[in-house]
Amino acid sequence: MSVTVRFAPSPTGRLHAGNIRTALFNFLFARAHEGRFILRLDDTDRERSTAEFARGIREDLAWLGLGAALEVSQSDRFALYAKAVEQLKQKGRLYPAYETPEELELKRKRQLARGKPPVYDRAALKLTAEERARLEAEGRKPHWRFRLEERDVVWEDLVRGHQHVDAAPLSDPVLVRADGTYLYTLPSVADDIDLGITHVIRGEDHVANTAPQIQLFEALEAVPPAFGHHSLLVGADGHALSKRDRSLAVEGLRAGGIEALALASYVAALGTSDSVAPHASLDELVRGFDLGKLSRAPARFDPNELRLLNAKLLHLLPFSAVAERLRAMGVEGGEEFWEAVRGNLAVLADATLWWRVVNGPIEPVIADRELCRQAAQLLPPEPWDADVWAAWSQAVREATGAEGKALFAPLRLALTGREDGPELKHLLPLIGRGRAAARLEGKTA
Repeated sequence: MSVTVRFAPSPTGRLHAGNIRTALFNFLFARAHEGRFILRLDDTDRERSTAEFARGIREDLAWLGLGAALEVSQSDRFALYAKAVEQLKQKGRLYPAYETPEELELKRKRQLARGKPPVYDRAALKLTAEERARLEAEGRKPHWRFRLEERDVVWEDLVRGHQHVDAAPLSDPVLVRADGTYLYTLPSVADDIDLGITHVIRGEDHVANTAPQIQLFEALEAVPPAFGHHSLLVGADGHALSKRDRSLAVEGLRAGGIEALALASYVAALGTSDSVAPHASLDELVRGFDLGKLSRAPARFDPNELRLLNAKLLHLLPFSAVAERLRAMGVEGGEEFWEAVRGNLAVLADATLWWRVVNGPIEPVIADRELCRQAAQLLPPEPWDADVWAAWSQAVREATGAEGKALFAPLRLALTGREDGPELKHLLPLIGRGRAAARLEGKTA
């Protein structure tokens, strides 16, 4: 069977860490099975859905490398949904109900007061044709409910294992509102059938929807896809993540310097027994991906852990992976510069700091003026290579008697203006003799 999956965000906001985890699982599953990954924009909410948010979703997925084989928008597919509605009506599985929201709320309160579950009582099915005509003459427009079969619905969940839900105590779900607009369930199932979706991988907050959806697939004479419901993300403190927290939006993480592969590596490992480790490509993640590894316990998302992983990834990246981005930031140092500084980067933008240190001008810090004066006199002629630091620092040691921190700290402060950073044996050849001599003399260079 050819695998086809879909990621179906609503363009009512930007993607956040939880969305990306679902998108990544679908993408990796498709790639692992040489299948298709489809982007479906669930934009039937015309008031909240915007073209700007849709563009943002595309940008975020492109940045992560999660390219879709096909993109569809639900707002373009109303004819498909209308056809499904007619099919369900003809089968007697979709029926009109005329209660107002206020009347339904009153029913629910009465049921709860009697200790009964607040399930729709199917009163609309008892209406005669004359009663329906009278209600419509009063100006009432019906909403349409899907009549569930009162039976056990069973599926083998790709994450949760054997699942079954008794549909008897469930309310018949509303598929079409009184104003003719569709709720999530009908368009989603109709799209999955039309697009040939074979596997639906989504958060466990959708488990309750699965039994009615399976019955809807069957009522539309389609084989239901396989379902997999992964656990949701919680914060490092164990509390549910807030979608309003912009720091967890992909847009915010990206602006904060998080690498796409760091984010992908992190969310792919959350909730599994795999260690959190950087991966140099999505292909590496594909090779290690298995829905069977996912725990049913909530997965903890810790921004600090992500930032540490981001630094580890940068420390591993070859110059070829960052060359264009460095040039775009005005960092013209080549591979030698990258090899010198990458081990000290938390985010790629930190490279600009070390480019200024190398290229100047900087204000040197002179902590030991006499040592720096003698060190300047002992600077060897160029050309310099990686061995110049060892030879020069040894000469300064012998001339001044300074050792350890008393030797290295003043030299670092003078040459870089900073107390720590990349090894000076790598930086010194990049700084060059002219700038090194000027800085040791306390001059801006």
